[in-house]
Amino acid sequence: MWETFLKLMQSGWWRAPLEILILSAGIYTAFRFIRGTRGAPVVTGFLVLLLALTIVTVLLRLEVLTKLLGNFFGFFALAVLVIFQPELRRMLAELGNLPTLKGVEEQRENIEVIIKTCERLSEVRIGALMAIERSIQLQEAVESGIPVGCEATPEMLETIFFPNNAVHDGGVVLKGDRIAYAACIFPLTQRQDLARSLGTRHRAAIGLSEETDAIVVIVSEETGAISYAYKGALTRGVTLEELRSFLTTMLVPPSNKSRSFRTWLRRRLAEEPEPEPAPAPALHPREQESASPPPPP
Repeated sequence: MWETFLKLMQSGWWRAPLEILILSAGIYTAFRFIRGTRGAPVVTGFLVLLLALTIVTVLLRLEVLTKLLGNFFGFFALAVLVIFQPELRRMLAELGNLPTLKGVEEQRENIEVIIKTCERLSEVRIGALMAIERSIQLQEAVESGIPVGCEATPEMLETIFFPNNAVHDGGVVLKGDRIAYAACIFPLTQRQDLARSLGTRHRAAIGLSEETDAIVVIVSEETGAISYAYKGALTRGVTLEELRSFLTTMLVPPSNKSRSFRTWLRRRLAEEPEPEPAPAPALHPREQESASPPPPP
């Protein structure tokens, strides 16, 4: 059997399916990577133009264009690096930076601060834009901002976003339980498929989430609706419970799931009924007679 397997491997029949599988996975990953990014329209137009030139060149047998197209693919990788520089930086930063594991209680307290802030600002329809920094530093993505460096509380965030305040315009950068910067200008998204009703806050939230792994929470000034943006995707009109569930899923360390499983397992073991005692061994007839009580007089 081992010799048969070696012969099949040496025949090389598996190379073609393996190459097709690798190419399919690579193309699928590339399309998923560029979908929804600001460089997607550029790449789409470039591929359409390149495909049209290739078809014309092959059909008309244009030798000069054939040589130019053959040499052009060498510069295609450089063009991809230039066009998708923000997205590639975000992807490499996510792979290279390990998330900081903090206590569960501390993370939940930080989440509750954001929830309470959104609840209060939504009731009075005060606009807000809060970026939660994760593994990628936001100093490069944020063009400007005023250093704050104070503890993040609902009262402090309400004060920052209160209308006519000196720093109410722009966004806030949150680092753990601290307010790092206020009045920050986030990069606007360049996507053309967004609804025209989206304001500057929502477009800035999408733009920052496209370039970093930050979670951006938005409160609409017009409607009081709560939304969040993550990795270029905007989720609008969420409830407080939905926002809490999403933030908990993204920010609570995953290592605590095993701890929860151990707690559940201990509870289940504690709830198991005690085993019934084993029946006493049968006595010999003479022992039964000696063990039986004497007859009444």
